[in-house]
Amino acid sequence: KVTITKAFYMQTTEVTQGQWKAVMGTEPWKGKDDIKEGPNYASSHVSWDDAVAYCKKLSEKEGKTYRLPTEAEWEYSCRAGTETTWSFGNDEKELGDYAWSFKNTWGIDEKYAHQVGLKKPNAFGLYDMHGNVWEWCHDYYGEDYYKQSPAQDPTGPTSGSSRVLRGGSWTAGSRISRSACRKWRDADTRYHTGFRVVRELDVIP
Repeated sequence: KVTITKAFYMQTTEVTQGQWKAVMGTEPWKGKDDIKEGPNYASSHVSWDDAVAYCKKLSEKEGKTYRLPTEAEWEYSCRAGTETTWSFGNDEKELGDYAWSFKNTWGIDEKYAHQVGLKKPNAFGLYDMHGNVWEWCHDYYGEDYYKQSPAQDPTGPTSGSSRVLRGGSWTAGSRISRSACRKWRDADTRYHTGFRVVRELDVIP
């Protein structure tokens, strides 16, 4: 168990292709055979390095501090006050109401990340925390990190060889989209990977 002591805003959806293009002017998903293009589709084939660059550019553009969520912030946001397998409960049959995952994408030959915000949100009003695209977190991955992590506001190991991914994707089954499931990849990995941003609250003097 950890405690998040610092308030933050989290984007209600994954960063879309339209948002990415408006900030970065590129299309990392272009030419991939597992993509449907459109401004409201989740951006994918985005590496951790790409996501950090987006946050930096958006921060400069808006004069606010945007960044990737820590893994702890991500799970807190995903769970939305629950202790169940998914944010909506323990009944796997409900997953399709909240997530794009294997059964309602690959299983019906819709093999691509879908438009954001079409499924039900969790109790915090966040969409697609389960499924659609893997979401990068700030942290280096450490298998045993939470056995000795700070009890408050953990930010991950100080070094490592890979970064944390959470939430599962449209290619993943229900087990992988659980609130607690932890995965990791090298920071330059580009596959069914996307992200959503956190905005730090303005400090009031």
